[in-house]
Amino acid sequence: MKKPASVDEYIAGFPPDIRQYLEEIRQTIQIAAPLAQETISYAMPCYRLNGYLVYFAAFSHHIGFYPMPSAIKEFREELSGYKSAKGSVQFPVGQSLPKDLITRIVKFRLAENMNRKTTGKKS
Repeated sequence: MKKPASVDEYIAGFPPDIRQYLEEIRQTIQIAAPLAQETISYAMPCYRLNGYLVYFAAFSHHIGFYPMPSAIKEFREELSGYKSAKGSVQFPVGQSLPKDLITRIVKFRLAENMNRKTTGKKS
């Protein structure tokens, strides 16, 4: 897959079943952070508002969600049913996306970034 120029182009590069997951996570993020700027960074969809909020990406068997290590730590119990690492979580293809959890993670990251803006602290 060539490097996409937009999130629309990124999503269009996948089969219909994967596109459905990507559109769902995209819409969930946009509702949770409507002022965030949508862009491509590291060849993945990325959302920014006073810094990076979250990324997501499609793979053969999962949708990768990258909300930064602080969010993984904050939501570790709720994410325990998913494969995760320091700054990422994998949502398996074939299962429903946990949209409520994704929403709360995005809002957590948004609060971190906005707090950083007002206090000068790095998230």
